[in-house]
Amino acid sequence: MKEFSFTNKLRTPIVEKVVVSIGLGEALTSSNVIEAAKKDLQLITGQRPIETKAKKSVANFKLREGQVIGLSVTLRSKNMWHFLDRLLNIALPRVRDFRGVSNKSFDGNGNYSLGLSEQVMFPEIDYNEIDKLRGLQINIVTTAYNNRESKKLLELLGLPFEDIN
Repeated sequence: MKEFSFTNKLRTPIVEKVVVSIGLGEALTSSNVIEAAKKDLQLITGQRPIETKAKKSVANFKLREGQVIGLSVTLRSKNMWHFLDRLLNIALPRVRDFRGVSNKSFDGNGNYSLGLSEQVMFPEIDYNEIDKLRGLQINIVTTAYNNRESKKLLELLGLPFEDIN
C-alpha cells in the first residue's frame, strides 16, 4: 500500500483466479490424446478440466466445428493457492537451467501469462506413464490495474522474475 500510495485497503491487488490450459492440436488425428491430457491436467490441478471446442470449421487445418481442440481448468480460492504453492516451490525450481520467468508476459491490465514446455516438472506426473510431453499455459488473473502493480504482487508471492542485467 505504501509503495503505490493506496488510501484504501481494498484497492490493493489480489490474485483472483488461475487458468491452466493445454492446446491439443494433435487431437484432430488421434482420439486417445484427449483422455491422456485430461488425466494429466486433472493430476496437476486437482480439478476436472473442461473441453474447449472449435467454434468454426477451418478446412486448411482439417478442423470441424465442435471438435475438441483444448482443455482448461479455472482455479479459485483454496485450489488456486495450493496450485500456486506447488508451482512456485516445487515445479519451477525443477526446470533445468531456470533463470526466472519473463518480465514481458503481462497483458497491460495486470494479468500474467506463463508458458511451460512440459508437464513432467510437476511431481504428480510420473514420467514413465505419460504418452507425450505437452506444454501448459498458465494465466494468473489479478485485480491490479496495471503491470507494475501486478508484478509487485507476484514478486511478493514469490514468483522469480529474470534479471534483465
